[in-house]
Amino acid sequence: MQNTLSIRSYSRQKVKHSHGFHQVVLPLRGVIHLEIDKYKGKVAPGECVVITALSLHQFTAETQARFVVADLTELPKNIATDQSSVFAINAPLLHFLSFVESQLQHQVNKELEHMCFNTLFALLGEQRQVKQIDQRLQNVIEHIDTHISDVMPIEALAQIACLSPTQFKKLFKAQLGIPPMQHVIKMRMEKAQALLIHTDSPPHIIAEQVGYSDYTAFSRRFTQHFGLPPSKISN
Repeated sequence: MQNTLSIRSYSRQKVKHSHGFHQVVLPLRGVIHLEIDKYKGKVAPGECVVITALSLHQFTAETQARFVVADLTELPKNIATDQSSVFAINAPLLHFLSFVESQLQHQVNKELEHMCFNTLFALLGEQRQVKQIDQRLQNVIEHIDTHISDVMPIEALAQIACLSPTQFKKLFKAQLGIPPMQHVIKMRMEKAQALLIHTDSPPHIIAEQVGYSDYTAFSRRFTQHFGLPPSKISN
């Protein structure tokens, strides 16, 4: 069996099966209903399903749903050592899946397909194994990622999750391990670091892009987070 990528859909008919290789299923559109080992539930875009070799499993989905499926002879170490069948994926991997779909449907090019597989494997190896979380919180995380420069009071984030501020903070801390505002800061600092390293934008502009109108406050927070000031990170 070779390491391969494909675009697939699943019918509503349940057929239990297993295979002698590992498989990673990443939804592009639509929801997949999954039964594997002791897990039974739904998986949506922004999540990843890991099926280890010889595991008995079954899928069902609407016919219009589409998934990127990777067949693997081995799993990335971070996934192989984790016990989770389903976990959330980060934005870079989610966006890369759209490219994979476009390329695979455009033409047959074994060299490019091999490069796509290697890139997907590397991106999977970077995932932090965030366990599958409440969809209401997933909506909030996606909002934070796409509106990173906006002011984000707890009340506004709680409203996106359709929860009271108290319920929202409690659920967020229980599922992600840190308070929501700490998560916002973490995402802003990681975004700032990437912009400082990979773009030629000056630090004060990057500060504004991640939600800090006061550069001094941004520099102080960045230094606390990474141990170095922005001026030592920029290229």
